[in-house]
Order: sequence, then structure tokens, then C-alpha cells
Amino acid sequence: MTADPPYAVLVFSRTAGYRHDSIPDGLRAVGDLGRRHGFTVDTTEDGGAFTPAGLARYRAVVFLNTSGDVLDDARRAAFESYVRGGGGFAGIHSAADTEYGWPFYGELVGARFRCHPEPQEAVVRVEDRSHPSTAHLEPVWRRYDEWYDYRTNPRPGVRVLMSLDEASYSGGGMDDHPIAWCHDHLGGRSWYTGGGHTRESYADPAFRAHLLGGIRYAAGVAADPAPRPTTAPVP
Repeated sequence: MTADPPYAVLVFSRTAGYRHDSIPDGLRAVGDLGRRHGFTVDTTEDGGAFTPAGLARYRAVVFLNTSGDVLDDARRAAFESYVRGGGGFAGIHSAADTEYGWPFYGELVGARFRCHPEPQEAVVRVEDRSHPSTAHLEPVWRRYDEWYDYRTNPRPGVRVLMSLDEASYSGGGMDDHPIAWCHDHLGGRSWYTGGGHTRESYADPAFRAHLLGGIRYAAGVAADPAPRPTTAPVP
């Protein structure tokens, strides 16, 4: 991998609802990725960081297992302006369980959490292996996590990178079930993964590489070729 130009990302992990015990593991994982791959990582649970001047320091903002309403109106306006000005967003897992009353955020993340069964192993179908967050993966990825159903299917408005095989686990309620995606949004870039509930996820090299690719895409430093679909059957 060619070295990226220096850049910084902000990891935001404030919760006003359910709080994942994997948040410290996620913070350590992103910090490790930054040290190994040459980008600066700042972390906060303070919505006061969301000002025009504060956000201008960062190429991307990562919402790491946030939940509930975490920003007031002024901070929301600053973040919306940041994205419209070209800033990047990377959402991890319960980033989709955040800011239900803010339409801009709902469009940015792509879909909102509805429910989930108990954590279990499932087959993840990698639909697009050309993206920086999926290029390292095989067409079929078997992994254990908590799998969200979403209130709407994001597929019409996003580029789906991975989806769940509904026959491979119990309790899913979406026939077509995207679980990671990206899209350009009003001048900025948005990437989301439904993985990242468990503490073990953040020690998994494959999941870490998935996060790294998503962060680099959101920051606008990763080459992103045209989509290359994968249609291999589940073995």
C-alpha cells in the first residue's frame, strides 16, 4: 500500500441509549490502525467538538457505537456543514441506532436500526470486492456478531458492499439484507458497517482491515475502483 498523505480522524463514541462494552476495544483498534498506517486519531464523547473550527481538522469522523441523541441543534448544523463541505463519515454498528429525529443523519448513515436476534455466526456475502474495505476478503465471510435488521433497505440509495445470507442464521427479518455499504452524500462520503458489536471483532485482523478501508474511503485517501460484483455461491 502506498503511504497516504498525513491526515486526522475524529472518533466519536457518545451514547445516550444502549452502551456497548466493546467501545474501548474499538477505540484501541482505530488508534492502532492510525499508528500503523500514518493517520492521527483523536477520540471524544463531547459533542462540543462538533464546531466548524473543530471539525475542520479532520478528514473523517467515525461514529463508533454511538446511540440515541448525541448532538444538539448547533452541533448537528456544524456536522451537516462539514459533510456538505467534503468531510467524511464512517459509521460502525450502532451508529445506525443514533439520532432518529435528525433526517440528515438518517440519510447519511443510510438506514436505521430496527431490531436484532442474539449474536451468532452468519454468512456474509461480499458483493463488491473492489472497495478498500472489502478488497482483502473472500466472496464468503463467516463471522460471529450481532446482526441488525434495518427499518428500511438501504440498497436503492447506496452502494452495497456486503449482505447477509438470511438462511445462514436465525432471527433475521430482511429478505435482502445489506450489512455494509457506502455512498457519496451531499459533497461528502459515507461508509457504514453493521459489524462491531462484539469485543472480539476489534481483535480480528479481517475486521480491522475492513475498518481501515472504510476509514480511508471516508477520508478520501483510498483509491476506489469501479464496483466489481462477486456472485460466488456459498460453499
